[in-house]
Amino acid sequence: MSIHDNIMQKIMLDVGDGEDKFLVPPPVFLTMQGEFLALDLEAGTIKVRFPVLEAYLNPFGTMQGGMLAAAADNTIGPLSFLIAPANVTRKLEMKYSQPATLETADIFVDAELIDRQDRRLFFKALVLDKGGQTLAKAKATHWII
Repeated sequence: MSIHDNIMQKIMLDVGDGEDKFLVPPPVFLTMQGEFLALDLEAGTIKVRFPVLEAYLNPFGTMQGGMLAAAADNTIGPLSFLIAPANVTRKLEMKYSQPATLETADIFVDAELIDRQDRRLFFKALVLDKGGQTLAKAKATHWII
């Protein structure tokens, strides 16, 4: 079984059972063709790959900023469900550095839990190209429901 399949199974087991039913993984993760590459629950980190698709391009031929934000959110979200009770994104901040194009092929999002205060979870994420160059940085605050 691949790393991706192992993480998918863990997410489905951890949040897919019980009275509350969640769409796990969320349909948008599947639509964006996300692939889990690594997970370290002790360190509170996860790595996900997303392809750069023509449908994600803006008029300049680069990946729409909102799609980069969606990739960050679709990486932080699964991590948040694995390390805490059900929660939602309260705030997502993005800072863009470099564009992603079709030639970039894939983007990689490395997310990490930074802090937990009562019902709030704080995350950071880096959106990288295959060479490790930073394309964008994200900060997120989640609220445990």
